Amino acid sequence: MEDDRISLAHGNGGRFMRELIEDVFARHLSASELDVQADAVPIDLEGGEVMITTDGFTVQPLEFPGGNIGSLSIHGTTNDLAVAGARPMFLTLNAFIEEGFEVATLERIVASLAQAAVEAGVRISAGDTKVVRRGEGGGIYLATTGVGIRLPGVRPAINRIQDGDVLLVSGPIGDHGTAVMLAREEFGLRGDLQSDAGPVMQLTEPLLAFEGLRFMRDPTRGGIASIGHEIVKATGLGIRFEATVPVRESVQSVCDMLGYDPYYLACEGRVVAVVAPDQADDVLATWQALPAGKDAARIGRVTSESRRVVLETPLGGERFLEELEDDPLPRIC
Repeated sequence: MEDDRISLAHGNGGRFMRELIEDVFARHLSASELDVQADAVPIDLEGGEVMITTDGFTVQPLEFPGGNIGSLSIHGTTNDLAVAGARPMFLTLNAFIEEGFEVATLERIVASLAQAAVEAGVRISAGDTKVVRRGEGGGIYLATTGVGIRLPGVRPAINRIQDGDVLLVSGPIGDHGTAVMLAREEFGLRGDLQSDAGPVMQLTEPLLAFEGLRFMRDPTRGGIASIGHEIVKATGLGIRFEATVPVRESVQSVCDMLGYDPYYLACEGRVVAVVAPDQADDVLATWQALPAGKDAARIGRVTSESRRVVLETPLGGERFLEELEDDPLPRIC
């Protein structure tokens, strides 16, 4: 490429577009798995039951402590497959790049994306690039489709949830949302908090051996409060979050100063699991034995007492966590 900025010519199907794909995307993502000559490629799913998911990513800022939009796109897509009981195997990638975008920034994003794909054990098997006019995009948007195979064991599903089940979380909540918020530098705040963005397969796969596993979800947009409302709507049961929900002191401090609620903030490397009460301790111990789950905690229970999402406070009170209406932190994933 002859310039340090993306131009409309990089999206016209000619030499500049070919060079962009070859010099940035194919170089980082491995040409053997991103064939710039083919419109379709074969994938081997090992004869398993196929599961598929799709997602889009528009985070601002594009780079934040602990990751960027590239690594986030891999984690977000593969984690959606993992919590459904699948092993991610292949991804497609669509990049919508704004005219004038710095090539150096694009290089960092794609390199981070490639590294995250290696860590997650997935291959980018197809992709597409589009360039939009200046002012028509947010620098870069990414869209992905993930394909995997369902693993043997329990098939987690929201309709398996029963009265009395226990809710667990694999680690502190709100890290990603707070890290992105601090990276925006709109509030004059600084901190060393990093996003929790990362793959969750090591957390989800061991749980499939537990017959008492009901349901898993990664608490992205809307946080654990929105997972609670999803369960309420699907089952007609209520959720009571206990005062044991882990929140880092730095996250709580930022939320207190700015009026945010950590229960609604996104995580990108955590799992919420609903399990039968007689297996809750064993599942929790399984998580806590893993590096990614060492701070896992029991955070609540399913109840038939009311169809509400309730938070029990440390002082013995309670408050309702209402369904999210206004987005507390726009463009976070």
